[in-house]
Amino acid sequence: MPWPAEAVHRVIKAYDVRGLVGEEITDEFVADVGAAFARLMRAEGAAQVVIGHDMRDSSPSLAAAFATGVTGQGLDVVRIGLASTDQLYFASGLLNCPGAMFTASHNPAAYNGIKLCRAAALPVGADTGLNAIRNDLIGDPTDSAGSHAYDGPPGTISDRDVLSDYGAFLRSLVDTAELRPLRVAVDAGNGMAGHTAPAVLGPIDSITLLPLYFELDGSFPNHEANPLDPANLRDLQAFVRETGADIGLAFDGDADRCFVVDERGLPVSPSAVTALVAARELSREIGATVIHNVITSRAVPELVLERGGTPLRSRVGHSYIKGMMAETGAIFGGEHSAHYYFRDFFGADSGMLAALYVLAALGEQDNRPLSELASDYQRYESSGEINFTVADADAAVDAVLKSFASRIQSIDHLDGVTVDLGDDSWFNLRSSNTEPLLRLNVEGRSVEDVEAVVGEVRALIATVTAEKAGEKAESTT
Repeated sequence: MPWPAEAVHRVIKAYDVRGLVGEEITDEFVADVGAAFARLMRAEGAAQVVIGHDMRDSSPSLAAAFATGVTGQGLDVVRIGLASTDQLYFASGLLNCPGAMFTASHNPAAYNGIKLCRAAALPVGADTGLNAIRNDLIGDPTDSAGSHAYDGPPGTISDRDVLSDYGAFLRSLVDTAELRPLRVAVDAGNGMAGHTAPAVLGPIDSITLLPLYFELDGSFPNHEANPLDPANLRDLQAFVRETGADIGLAFDGDADRCFVVDERGLPVSPSAVTALVAARELSREIGATVIHNVITSRAVPELVLERGGTPLRSRVGHSYIKGMMAETGAIFGGEHSAHYYFRDFFGADSGMLAALYVLAALGEQDNRPLSELASDYQRYESSGEINFTVADADAAVDAVLKSFASRIQSIDHLDGVTVDLGDDSWFNLRSSNTEPLLRLNVEGRSVEDVEAVVGEVRALIATVTAEKAGEKAESTT
């Protein structure tokens, strides 16, 4: 039976499936998503699908329902059980088969979702499969996932533990043999890094692991597993200072993103991490391509050019960057949201691999602290991502552009609007692909320059929001 189009469109987003468990995401719906995915993959020649899940209470049953949908279409299922998202990508590459990861990443406990990939972790986004799955579910034959008819035998289900293989593979990509001793504080946020960090970092002799919130708990009892929100970094910052750690690492719920805190407990910009890793990658392959998204600091393309590489700009979102990684053969890609992509890791993102690169860079220093190392890659000041809940995103953006019109040097629309104000100041305004938000990022030479732009944009958005609220109130009276 087809699913209502409105319900399907609400949960099948630009690069994943995500929604409220029990209301938007149910076992029955997920079983049909699994069947549609299996039809699409079977048409492309796949014989099996690997499935992993995070620590949320709903994840095991949803993963089981998805497996039922897949096997019902004749494809085999390999279950890897509890996993980080990048561990699932590793399994997809190791087994050379499509994969499904059950997680809602940094979203609260009431949510869950599915990240899908083809064999070798190739992305499945809106234009590369999700629209076909969506149309299959609503009974639209246009660009559907394929025929619903299948009368062969069901597929089989087997289990495989890939955690130790995953850890060994990541360590094989970064030389950590000659590092100075490092005390490494890790805030897993009760998410999957509590499962993977010991397997990856534990065997490295020079590292003393200082764990914080490693207990797997999908209710997130200590704080949300979303390090992009500064409030969720406070415990790690205090922990670093209390323990005298050389570095702090914070991961989101599915541990595919990694945020870095220096020895003073101060955050290191993900753009600085992107520049640091890019420099290391370019040192072994001069001329290679490095991808960065539209909200990454301009220091990243500047450094890539200085190191003899080719910078390439992308929209925000893992499916877009992974697609570009595959198309261009880029050696590395970074996002300001702390997603980091590696050609050596099937072109997929891995927060744990990015952490290894930063640890290697720090461990090679002769007692130089992380704060000094990071300053080599921090050329500008930035606002970080600021989110606004707005009733009319287009009206808010239009108001901002009109107000800044006389100061705009250039503007592009690759992802939202990116506005160059000259004097090394710029801002990007874009609608979220996963949440009902308008996102602002500002960069400039000084904190004062950044704060001035943020203040002006904030006031303009507040004015438009108030006007829209007034119009709505009038229309209901």
